Amino acid sequence: MESASQDINLNSPNKGLLSDAMTDVPVDGAASARTSVPEGLTLAEEEELRSELAKVEEEIGTLRQVLAAKERHCGELKRKLGLTPLDGLKQNLSKSWHDVQVSNAYKKTQETLSQAGQKTSAALSNVGSVISRKLGDMRNSATFKSFEDRVGTIKSRVVGSRENSTEGLHSLSGAGDKAPQDNAPF
Repeated sequence: MESASQDINLNSPNKGLLSDAMTDVPVDGAASARTSVPEGLTLAEEEELRSELAKVEEEIGTLRQVLAAKERHCGELKRKLGLTPLDGLKQNLSKSWHDVQVSNAYKKTQETLSQAGQKTSAALSNVGSVISRKLGDMRNSATFKSFEDRVGTIKSRVVGSRENSTEGLHSLSGAGDKAPQDNAPF
C-alpha cells in the first residue's frame, strides 16, 4: 500500500503511527463504512450520523485553532502588562487559599480545632488551679512549717555569724558606730 493513500489523523494520540496490522486496512471512510452497518440503522441514518460526526470533528479542530490563538493573544497581553508567570502563580495560590478558607471542610475543621483549643485551655487552667491549691496546702502542712523553721534557724545563725565577723572588722577600722547592713540572701 502506498503511503500517499494513507490518512493520518494528527489529532490522534498515535500521531503518524501505523501498526503493521493496520497497513492492510483500507483508509477510505466510505468503503469501510458501507461494509459494517450497525443493526437498526438504515443506510440514510448512517450517512446522516457520519455527516454529523464529520461536522463535529471539524468544529473540534476549529475550536482547537481558536483556543491556541486565544492563548497566544493572552500571553502577548500578559507580556505587555508585565505580568510574569510568578505573578500568575501568586494569584492562583491566593485564589486557591481563599477557596479553601470558604470551603465547608475548612470551616468545620477550624470550628473543631477552636473547640479543642478552648477545652484544652480550660483543662490547663483547672490543672494550674489544682497545683496552686496543692502547693498552698503543702505550705500550710506541718512538714513544710518544720522545714521553714529550720531554714530560718540556719539563716539566723549564718547572718548572726556574719554580723559578729563584720563587727570585729568595724571595730578594727574605727567604723564600729555604723549599723551593719543585712545583705543575706534569705
